[in-house]
Amino acid sequence: MAAGQQRWQHQSATLNCPMTFSLFLPPEGKKTPPPVLYWLSGLTCNDENFTTKAGAQRVAAELGIVLVMPDTSPRGEDVANDAGYDLGQGAGFYLNATQAPWAAHFRMYDYLRHELPTLIEAQFNVSSRRQSAVTQWAATAR
Repeated sequence: MAAGQQRWQHQSATLNCPMTFSLFLPPEGKKTPPPVLYWLSGLTCNDENFTTKAGAQRVAAELGIVLVMPDTSPRGEDVANDAGYDLGQGAGFYLNATQAPWAAHFRMYDYLRHELPTLIEAQFNVSSRRQSAVTQWAATAR
C-alpha cells in the first residue's frame, strides 16, 4: 500500500451504514509492521478535522506510525438525527446506544473497539499488538 494520506469508506456491519475513515501510512522503513494510533475527534467533527488541521503526518512519518482517523458517528438518510448539535449525526460519543432510535446505528464503542481495528489489520500491514487511541478531549484536558 502506498504511503501518504488516504480516505476510505466501507460498509459497517456494526453500525448498519457506510463509514468513512482517514488513514496516514508512513513510508516503509522497518521490517516490522508499524504501530497504529487512532485519533478520535470531538463533537461535530468528522474524519477530516484532525487530518487537515493538526499536521501530525510529518511526525508520524518520522516515527513510522500509522494514523487512523475515523468519522465521529454514523451518518446517512437512514441514521437517526436530532436538530441539536450535541445529539445525532456528528455526535457519536464513542458509546453503544441502547434505546431507539439510536440503538440501530450508534454502536460506536463496538465499531472502534472491534470492527475498525479488525478491518485496518486485514487491509493494511500494521501491528496488531502496538495500537493506541487518543481523543480530542484527552489531548486538550488540563
